[in-house]
Amino acid sequence: MTSPPVSRADRRRATEARILDRAREQFATKGFDRTTIRAVAASADVDPALVMQYFGSKRGLFAQAVQAPPAPQASADGAALLDQLLATLGVKLGGLPDGTLALLRSMLTDPASADHARQTLGRQISGIGGALPTDGDGDGQDAELRAALIVTTMLGVTIGHQLLGLDALRDAPAGRIGTLLRPALAALARPPD
Repeated sequence: MTSPPVSRADRRRATEARILDRAREQFATKGFDRTTIRAVAASADVDPALVMQYFGSKRGLFAQAVQAPPAPQASADGAALLDQLLATLGVKLGGLPDGTLALLRSMLTDPASADHARQTLGRQISGIGGALPTDGDGDGQDAELRAALIVTTMLGVTIGHQLLGLDALRDAPAGRIGTLLRPALAALARPPD
């Protein structure tokens, strides 16, 4: 029994996916500055010119490699939002996708990576801010600030655990970290009195 022939378009998509996988690995371990097109091409077993043909530049390759998942969806139920955020944190503490790790490693040394991170975090802040109850004046500014505090708190925990390997965070079960964070996040999710 022979397998059906693979189309040229299917081979191209498979090659592009392999290049992106290898690029994520390289960017995650070396960051943007120390990753080269040649190294990505060699690990993907393709010519560097093919990487450039598919992605245009190292910056284009990086942008594709670090595509972030969508921000949490707005929810009228504050407890459900907290559950979703803490579940996401638990997944992150279990290990970050290479694309996310690449972005975190690169955002402090590469201005374009920092812009990309800022945009990604901005979308998350907007999504969470839209799900939070607003303060008494109803303008939503306080909700956006509280969302920014929630996102950056979770970002700090993720960086401390994944990139810095802080003993207290690394050795604690994700569930315990979530239990301790829940009251702080719940306080930020509510408008102040």
